[in-house]
Amino acid sequence: MSLILLALAGAAPATAVPTVSPAAVETRAQLPRPDAILAQVRRVADWQLANRTNWATMPAARKSVQNPRDWQQATFWIALTELAKYDARYAPLLMELGREQAWKLGDNPFHADDQLIAQAWIWAARNGAGRAALAPSVAYFDHVLANRPTGNLEFIPGAPGAGWSKCTDRWCWCDALFMAPPTLLQLARQTGDQRYAEFAHEEFKATTDYLYDPVEKLYFRDSRFFDTRDAKGRKQFWSRGNGWVMAGIVRMLDAMPRKDPKRAYYEGLFRDMAARLLTLQKPDGYWSPSLLDTDPGTPPESSGTAFYTYAFAWGIDAGLLDRATYQPAAIRGWDAIVRAVQPDGMLGWVQQVGDRPDSVSAKETQFYGAGAFLLAGTAMADLARKESN
Repeated sequence: MSLILLALAGAAPATAVPTVSPAAVETRAQLPRPDAILAQVRRVADWQLANRTNWATMPAARKSVQNPRDWQQATFWIALTELAKYDARYAPLLMELGREQAWKLGDNPFHADDQLIAQAWIWAARNGAGRAALAPSVAYFDHVLANRPTGNLEFIPGAPGAGWSKCTDRWCWCDALFMAPPTLLQLARQTGDQRYAEFAHEEFKATTDYLYDPVEKLYFRDSRFFDTRDAKGRKQFWSRGNGWVMAGIVRMLDAMPRKDPKRAYYEGLFRDMAARLLTLQKPDGYWSPSLLDTDPGTPPESSGTAFYTYAFAWGIDAGLLDRATYQPAAIRGWDAIVRAVQPDGMLGWVQQVGDRPDSVSAKETQFYGAGAFLLAGTAMADLARKESN
């Protein structure tokens, strides 16, 4: 089936804020059946595939979203590799995309956002595409290692009000911890070249030492937010930003050998963040766009919530999180993001590209939101499948 020939569908209409009754919040503790979870995952995946080039569904999106190798789309494609484990019909789409793109990464030689798509190509190499699918990634990261950036991590805008900085040659913003280090660890495991893993661990620690708040056990998005406070004097920790980190740690741990001496560091960080995030989930299952702002009336936001649901479900399944404590939260998170799916299968309530909490509505979607939903759903299905056996 050609990606180009997939049918296009229109954008979903706006709907009211997705709600759930207090009684349902209190009583719902049972995981849905795996097939019910996967049915929801396929709905969202199929809508996104059908609307792959229907840019009218994302009127506020940057033009860069039209590039499949850009992080916005790449988040969806790497998540589709997880769904392909359950449904082989999705595998040819990934292979076709890789061949169309000649297995290339993004054009920026150092930027983490341009490295994420390599995870899809590494999956392809393991699933029949062979070393040809790896060659551009190996060349890209060999260039990085040979010309390793050494600048500091302070985020100094490249122009007044700009959202970019020279520091992005390194991982000076927390989103990068999803984009780059899991990619490098997967590449190290696939090729056997541990230089990639060593680089990932060193740079991850540098970023964490700089952006992680050990009191709140959350990451600032970048250095511009160290002193930012809201109207009530609360620190600003962006939901999707910390979602990127949690999901990135999951994917790092998933790529690391069980006996890797580095695991303890990441497992400890993962547990600490999970414990803090557990206290910040709202009764309706969502996490607020600004994590410490749990006041009633904060809008639902599906992308951050999906990443936390993914992390909790994976953590329980991996034995890192206590099932009795975290499974109810994972179920509430899953129910919340399912409520955000519009009648036609579009995932709504996705905050658009940014670097801080912002407005969000039912009609706003994005590839990365659908990708986060797929990651959450496949992890929930893994959890439910083992519980039902």
